Amino acid sequence: MRKLRCSLALLLLALAPAAIAQKPAVTSSAPPAPPVTAPLPVDDENARQARQILDRMLKALGGDAYLTYQARTEIGRTYGFYHGEPKGVGVQFWRFWRWPDKDRMELTKQRDWIVIYDGDQGFETTFRGTRPMDKDDMKEYLERRPYSNEHVLRQWLKAPGTVLFYDGRTVAERKPAEKITIMDARNRSVTFFVDADTHLPIKKTFTLRDPETRERSNIEEIYDNYRPIAAQGGVIQTPLSLAWKTDDWMTRQRFLNTVTYDPPMSASLFDPGPLNYDPKKK
Repeated sequence: MRKLRCSLALLLLALAPAAIAQKPAVTSSAPPAPPVTAPLPVDDENARQARQILDRMLKALGGDAYLTYQARTEIGRTYGFYHGEPKGVGVQFWRFWRWPDKDRMELTKQRDWIVIYDGDQGFETTFRGTRPMDKDDMKEYLERRPYSNEHVLRQWLKAPGTVLFYDGRTVAERKPAEKITIMDARNRSVTFFVDADTHLPIKKTFTLRDPETRERSNIEEIYDNYRPIAAQGGVIQTPLSLAWKTDDWMTRQRFLNTVTYDPPMSASLFDPGPLNYDPKKK
């Protein structure tokens, strides 16, 4: 159960204005010479390429509608893996998410297994009652949350010191892609593989380092089966098939049947209630 709980604890999350092209320098001699554009330094040109690809990606995802929605619900099925092999037939789930740090997952057909994250706290409810989230699961969740698409694209890009890199053309999940990296002032980085045709993200990668063992884990999030879903102010292209890998091992898959943006959502959803866990309850 803890392996599944670990996998369920992992999550899926504003773009600065597009870079403004430099104006060409114009000579003042008579007769006026044609405008002359000085070549950009290599680093500036590289960053500009990355910005252009990022801008296209954000536009394809839905632009402002994607960057500003505040809540989302999901209904679907989630599958856990162990050493790359699926465990069981999956679990039905209902998810309620609110920006920036509230998340609730209800699992099983009876919706009687509930996981809640609220800020830096987490809680789990089962038939034995409610208790704080397992310490290791909570640590893993908090480590990964800053790398969510929502946090990277809404917060990192606004923060001083964030830089962009264009890493060239490649192939991702058997599709031609453009590869860009976003790095913040704390040297945290994520790499997006952007579909060369649709401009939608195919996958995202990042690396986590355990502060105690110093071991590194390479994480992949893979997005597929995009569908346009109405949102306030527009349409958001939403991947209905998602997969997660750690060090090339599949750890989780999720298939969404229904996604709703900015639905009415009570604050009580993220209140775990009294802590009344009884380990002896049967």
